[in-house]
Amino acid sequence: MKKWSIGSLTDLPAVTAAAKELSSKGNISMLAAYTLASRGIDTMEKAMGFFGDNPHEGYDDEGNPVPEFVMGFPSPYLINDMEKACDLLNDAIDSASLICVYGDYDCDGITATAVMYSYLSNIGGCVEYYINDRSEGYGMNCDAVRRLFDRGVKVILTVDNGIAAFEEAKLCRQLGITLIITDHHQPSQSLPLAAAVVDAHRTDCNAPYRDYCGCGLALRLIAAMEGGRHGDMHFATEQYSDLAAIATVADVVPLTGENRKIVQHGLHYIENSENPGLNALLEAAGVKHPLTAESLAFGLAPRINAAGRVARATDALELLLCEDPDEAAAKAEKICGYNNRRKILENTVMESIAAEAEINPSVLDNRVLVFSGKGWHHGVVGIAAARCQERFDRPVFLISVDDEEARGSARSTEEFNVFDALSFCDDLLERFGGHSGAGGFSLKPENIPAFSQRLQEYAAQLIKQRISFTPALDVVKAVSAEELTIEQVKGLDILEPFGEGNSKPLFLAAGAMVSDIFPLKGGEHTKIIVTISGKSFTALMFSRKTATLPFEKGDSVNMLFSAEINRFNGCESVTLRVADIMKAGIKRNSCIAAEDVYHAFRRGESIDERLMSRMLPDRNELAAVYRAIGKIPMSAESIFGRIKYPQDINYCKALLCIDIFEEAGLIKYDRFAETAVTIPTKEKADLTRTPTYMKLANKGQQSSSNH
Repeated sequence: MKKWSIGSLTDLPAVTAAAKELSSKGNISMLAAYTLASRGIDTMEKAMGFFGDNPHEGYDDEGNPVPEFVMGFPSPYLINDMEKACDLLNDAIDSASLICVYGDYDCDGITATAVMYSYLSNIGGCVEYYINDRSEGYGMNCDAVRRLFDRGVKVILTVDNGIAAFEEAKLCRQLGITLIITDHHQPSQSLPLAAAVVDAHRTDCNAPYRDYCGCGLALRLIAAMEGGRHGDMHFATEQYSDLAAIATVADVVPLTGENRKIVQHGLHYIENSENPGLNALLEAAGVKHPLTAESLAFGLAPRINAAGRVARATDALELLLCEDPDEAAAKAEKICGYNNRRKILENTVMESIAAEAEINPSVLDNRVLVFSGKGWHHGVVGIAAARCQERFDRPVFLISVDDEEARGSARSTEEFNVFDALSFCDDLLERFGGHSGAGGFSLKPENIPAFSQRLQEYAAQLIKQRISFTPALDVVKAVSAEELTIEQVKGLDILEPFGEGNSKPLFLAAGAMVSDIFPLKGGEHTKIIVTISGKSFTALMFSRKTATLPFEKGDSVNMLFSAEINRFNGCESVTLRVADIMKAGIKRNSCIAAEDVYHAFRRGESIDERLMSRMLPDRNELAAVYRAIGKIPMSAESIFGRIKYPQDINYCKALLCIDIFEEAGLIKYDRFAETAVTIPTKEKADLTRTPTYMKLANKGQQSSSNH
């Protein structure tokens, strides 16, 4: 269950005033202006920075003013060592020295390698490429450097890696190899001893924008190579922004400022791409036009990533470099096959976790979820961790175990910093790295239990500081029907492309009436008609089974949604896409707090006596919860929304009732899928003899005696 965080409510008068000014001076719709203001973009200067239209000026060699931001991009030379990198590459090309573009095996690294290899080849360079196999691990390694030296490589240009290559940089210097690092990851306090280190996150870098992905930084390097005081982004975006856009979305960097421009240009050029490999991949993946950032994130990026996850990253690279359409079509089918294999391997991990949770369901009550499995494919552990984190709304650490080594990947909610958590466990780990939301690590298999326990200790410390791990859905504002006009909704298009750091705006309809409910695709999806301040709207709920909705026709609901324009038979209308929904009157924050108490009870922790005395369900409450459980599996949240009586039953008590019914053999409760369903039984069950009921009764008696 996610929190609803309504940005405009933090200071409604100030947000409203800022939105009005942005709308008036910027000539944008009020919904778009509210979206910006609620996200802290509350002045015209900040808005211009968001859109990448900063008006700073520089001067040419004759002293004439020249816009520093060309096409919304600042001079690439503002990034430290950019000019030095250009000079070194030009010298290598002039001397016909062999250059190796050294990339990473993910989508960002593959596309960056393709971009730099193509560009350097096209301008006359003697170039080859190298991408690690996943078994070699991330980043440069000394064995690869020695092999490249033996092949005659004189210059190594890293893309999407290298900022942590201290030993490799020393080796390059010893061998006489010129090392040029271009990377977008956070550097440590010192830098590798390379001839040039191009990383906008350097502490001594004063570039106005820093949040590039590896391929985005490669695009800036090409602009710098193309010359002039301000580089040539026209050439760079025309030739290579298609791949840079895919990488920018895939690597989940903020879609703000320059990255917005890269993706905007890239989407245009992908629509009109002359890259046979990219066109073949679009066709094989079934990606429909017009393209959006979402198309790249879910249609193209996973397939490029799949090659590095389950096979060879160079297969994807060769596809992007392919110039023959027939050959490209065959390679694209091969890449899509890798993606299908990736899904199978990923599902194998998920099924293994589900099996462990069925045997030992208490593991799902932990504040941090830690699972390990022998032989899990290393390439899919990270994406499986992301799926688990999204399902359970808690930090997740998954570990693949071999005979002598265990390698893991972590994904987290916003308030739980993965890198800090791994640092807390550093004495148990062989290696680790990452950032706030994700990380990788390795450890000895025998240290896994201690590692899991240490993570729980770290989480408990944060809880004592009143830090919540519950993720939040950021909501712009509560809206009325009068605000949901076709013109206002169309006005939101100016905020695209949507993605990390610029999510599709969500709005709240409070107290909307459900006028009708229609199943779609056999009930797998649902369409509802809702009335908002007297006006009817169609709202779509994808992957939400009609039979499991937590409300009925005629109920009043609170609904979070994004708004879009539906076009049919030449007519336009506003359609709502539901992000989250619950019956009106249910207090969401109270439910989240109640769920925390429930898990604390199951962990055997001490519960406040005032809460403990109210947790034992009576006969009527048990009956009400049982009646709400259906004959098809549904979530506990849906069950809670269907409870008719008593209206004041809290979410913790409802969850405890479900536990009691499961222990009595009246229902099947799949804790991994988070669904419950009634099962046929002819025997009566004594609910008061179940472990949960007796534990609650005993705790309640202790609480009463203490008073």
